[in-house]
Amino acid sequence: MSLFSNASPASGRVLPGRDTPIETSQVHTINGHSIHPPFPEGHEEIVLGMGCFWGVERLFWQLPGVYVTAAGYAGGETPNPTYDETCTGRTGHTEVVRVVYDPQQVELETLLQVFWEQHDPTQGNRQGNDIGSQYRSAIFTTSQAQQTVAEQSAAAYQRALDKAGRGAITTEIKPLETFYYAEAYHQQYLDKNPHGYCGLKGTGVTCPIG
Repeated sequence: MSLFSNASPASGRVLPGRDTPIETSQVHTINGHSIHPPFPEGHEEIVLGMGCFWGVERLFWQLPGVYVTAAGYAGGETPNPTYDETCTGRTGHTEVVRVVYDPQQVELETLLQVFWEQHDPTQGNRQGNDIGSQYRSAIFTTSQAQQTVAEQSAAAYQRALDKAGRGAITTEIKPLETFYYAEAYHQQYLDKNPHGYCGLKGTGVTCPIG
């Protein structure tokens, strides 16, 4: 299911990318865990897009039960894109954060409640003053169970938004194809730059899950 069908660039405009991954970090600056698989047995991952990934990553690395986070790109066509390429709108990707979590310590519903409440999922290709397809709202799942829970959470939040007189959710919800790591300087950016930009802003509407 995809509640919002992203406007991918026309095939002739898609940037070619590259065969090899771009250089990135190896370990998380907060907890020292590897941001690359393999991850501990029993852990799960979900990839979330909520606008600029700097603030989104900080939001999730602070949650109990989250093992590690990483900033990256997903949902598009260009292989191994750079940040500059993604910002052109010609890769089809959106800025995302990979969230690796222990389901014995934090439920998926809790992560999704944070996701829905901490950004505005009704804005299409933007978040506030950040405009472009790279800022669109997205949930990329890694199992059918996650897909089902994500779709149910969207339906529940839409009912809450309707009651509050807000608009329709535009969030893209579909299985993850490929997660591409962002450059090293984007990883844990707000830990390295505590006064850096964070554009996260929710609707003020509570999500009735979790």
